[in-house]
Amino acid sequence: MSSIPIARRGDAQTPAGRGSRPAGARRRDWRMALEIVAFTAPALLLFALFVVWPILRAVQFSLFRWNGFGPLVDFVGLQNYASVLANEVFTDAVVHNLIIVVASILIQLPLGLAIALLLNRRMRGQGLLRTIIFVPYVLSEVIAGVVWFQLLQPGSGALEAMLGLVGLEGPYQGFLGTPSLALPTLIVVLTWKYIGLAVLLFLAGLQGVPDELVEAAQIDGASWWRIQWSITIPLLGPTIRIWAFLSMIGSLQLFDMVWILTGGGPANATTTMATFLVNEGTKRQNYGIAAAASVVLFVIALAMALLYQRFVLARDVAAADVPRGVR
Repeated sequence: MSSIPIARRGDAQTPAGRGSRPAGARRRDWRMALEIVAFTAPALLLFALFVVWPILRAVQFSLFRWNGFGPLVDFVGLQNYASVLANEVFTDAVVHNLIIVVASILIQLPLGLAIALLLNRRMRGQGLLRTIIFVPYVLSEVIAGVVWFQLLQPGSGALEAMLGLVGLEGPYQGFLGTPSLALPTLIVVLTWKYIGLAVLLFLAGLQGVPDELVEAAQIDGASWWRIQWSITIPLLGPTIRIWAFLSMIGSLQLFDMVWILTGGGPANATTTMATFLVNEGTKRQNYGIAAAASVVLFVIALAMALLYQRFVLARDVAAADVPRGVR
């Protein structure tokens, strides 16, 4: 004779137990929700105040012809965007930003990786060398820009004096005054300024490389170069991809160093999207054009960030979501 199971209180099969929760659990849920709101509300408020609201205001300004004074009354719709995209100076600025993005990655990645691999080895003065490499990054952009501006002055700069000692002569208008040399010179200065960040991140990533793998490779007879190429660099992949993302976004938003060294010149040879919109807004009083340029810059940066996240960082995100036991 089969026994009939007796439904217990709280059993999911009984109507009384389905959906009923103890009062203590509900209070814990409310307490947790209030804690989340209390901790996140200040950050969300600041984000809305200093990020979302300025973006919305920039979009609003971009729809008007406005010189910075008085109310917004001259509505022009998308005409400012058409003017910006048809402006040859702005399109050249986009190209300059993209050149800086590519050059920063192609130059700073191998150089920073080589320096990090060397500094990761035991040597005398290792701490001093790390400090020397990282000091330019922590310097203010204004200070670094003024120093390099003085070094690169034609005729009186220290760089031309050093060239004179070896029998060479710099360009007549200087490295920053010659259109064909201004952008490469700017890239050199940017490499000096920001290589410390790449080295710092790579050194931090090297601390996560398991010693057991390196020791096993050494026992198998692998050379130092082979260990770096086959073990160290592949394990640094997530760090390298994060650094490349930061370098890309920073290059798209580049302003201060360009503004101090060249102001976007000579002949718009070093104009970036940021210097273009500042020139239009502060010097020409075309705040509608400047706002439209800022929105275009935001859209370009956002699109590149999303594409990078989708096709480059997706593997790191997927690997982070996999439980340890499943890998």
